[in-house]
Amino acid sequence: MQGAYALWIGQSVTLEVAAEELRVPLRGVIVGESDCMVRLRVGEGWDIDIYKHMVLAIELDNWADVLVN
Repeated sequence: MQGAYALWIGQSVTLEVAAEELRVPLRGVIVGESDCMVRLRVGEGWDIDIYKHMVLAIELDNWADVLVN
């Protein structure tokens, strides 16, 4: 069974992440997922794991298109 983030793996995305009262947009590439975490690459070789319950929204990163062109 595929995870909820399987379609997003390899895509440049912006995640809206919540921690208590704080909401933060994180830009990066989703490189994997486990049962409770999403792995996001935010820089050259810098991966962070984010608990799935902290992710409020996900969308394609529009800046990726601007930087490529």
